[in-house]
Amino acid sequence: MQYMMTFNEPQSEFAKRESAEEAGPYWGAWTAYMGSIAEAGIMVSAAGLQAPHTASTLRVKGGQRDIHDGPFADTKEQLGGFCVIEVDGLDAALDWAAKAPCAEAGSVEIRPVLPPPA
Repeated sequence: MQYMMTFNEPQSEFAKRESAEEAGPYWGAWTAYMGSIAEAGIMVSAAGLQAPHTASTLRVKGGQRDIHDGPFADTKEQLGGFCVIEVDGLDAALDWAAKAPCAEAGSVEIRPVLPPPA
């Protein structure tokens, strides 16, 4: 079964991406984690995302576009990336999610992927 894991991080974690002192360990942890998923042969797809301030949020109201810069939600955590894995069940997906570098400072949401339409 395929599961999507979405990786959510607080702004303090996103800031590490640009820090001369913290970028190496930050990216090193993510590279190792994603490498282990790839090595296990369970990765279907994955991508990291640019920082939240680069986002645009679009809503259509009365046929007109309403566009805002940045993420719409004012939350403590922002979406940092995702990974789709194929594993035997939810317990295996939860085991992989628990290993994510953001699991302690942020969160990982795990959802089953819908099967393709018949």
